[in-house]
Amino acid sequence: MVHNHYGSAAPSGENTVFALERDLLRRNGHDVETLERFSDTLRSWGAAGAIAGAAMTPWNPLAARAMVKAMTKFRPDVVHAHNTFPMISPSVFAAAKGAARVLTLHNYRLLCPAAIPMRQGETCTECIDQKSVVPAMRHGCYRGSRLATLPLAANIALNRWRGTWQRDVEAFIALSDFQRNLMAHAALPKERIFIKPNFYPGTPEPSKFEDRPRKVVFAGRLSPEKGVRDLIDAWLAWGEDAPELRIIGHGPLWSELTDRAAGAGNISFLGQVDSQTAEAEIGSARLLILPSRWFEGFPLVLREAFALGTPIAVSNKGPLPEIAAQADGLVFDANNPKELYEKVSARWSQSDRLAAMARSSSFAYEAKYSERENLAMLIDIYEKAVGAAKAGQH
Repeated sequence: MVHNHYGSAAPSGENTVFALERDLLRRNGHDVETLERFSDTLRSWGAAGAIAGAAMTPWNPLAARAMVKAMTKFRPDVVHAHNTFPMISPSVFAAAKGAARVLTLHNYRLLCPAAIPMRQGETCTECIDQKSVVPAMRHGCYRGSRLATLPLAANIALNRWRGTWQRDVEAFIALSDFQRNLMAHAALPKERIFIKPNFYPGTPEPSKFEDRPRKVVFAGRLSPEKGVRDLIDAWLAWGEDAPELRIIGHGPLWSELTDRAAGAGNISFLGQVDSQTAEAEIGSARLLILPSRWFEGFPLVLREAFALGTPIAVSNKGPLPEIAAQADGLVFDANNPKELYEKVSARWSQSDRLAAMARSSSFAYEAKYSERENLAMLIDIYEKAVGAAKAGQH
């Protein structure tokens, strides 16, 4: 298993999924070794780290050499990568020839330098639709800088030119059917993209829905793409009759949002909390709301809601309606606080319907998001990738 860990300053769902899948495989009798790098290393180098990271992003021969060494020592059947940015790079896939190579598509970085298909607060798929990185360079999509965007654009252009994704990866794991279709539209081989969502570990015990307090939860980064502004505006429109809204997370909008909600007695900001506290909040809520304005991958908070028997309400962006449909979830227009308020307040008044949604969340967990079901999906993908590698299909 291969993973470049994101910086420890901000929680990362990708880091979590990597660790969960590694441990799941080991618990079930598979031999697992890892090739890991940590972005904190670059940050500790200051300006030199930024330069080094930029140089490593498109193609890192040192990471390729480390992969060859690992292949020689361990002789894996499968090499499964989660994130190669910025220190590992796609060079490891060519170096891992002989094994079945698998890549999880946690985001859209293979085709979008920003990884998040969003610009100036709106969804943007120019680079994906045009199969070109020119729009990203023109707009400076990564951190608002053309210079910072350059190594990521070079990564996409180089690996598109050399056909890395056609010849050096046997299987891609998409987190939803929406993501699979969008990535195939952008020239990834659709027949090699398999769907496997994130899973919830262990054996959760949902609390009785009828005993839960009158509260609603949002959990995520307080940033424009998450739609938290829309959620606050909806609650302010709802007024005193609204249930308590508890907001978990931190981010660049913290000051703006706390100031805006200062006069509302039913909006609480919990800040960044540990995973156990976040799960306890989700598991004791009567509704989880995810008002995203961009194409999510598969938010971990949704699999937590399913596992803990909590109803969900999501925006109509990207894969969220597809995921919500599995649990009778509520869907509203993104970037539309008025509809968010109208639909959520109407459903809130239907206590029987909310209880039925809670049961549907639990059913969805059992069907797709438990350890047992997810491991079966993962092994099936590995077996398909091994078969393709042995057949030399590309």
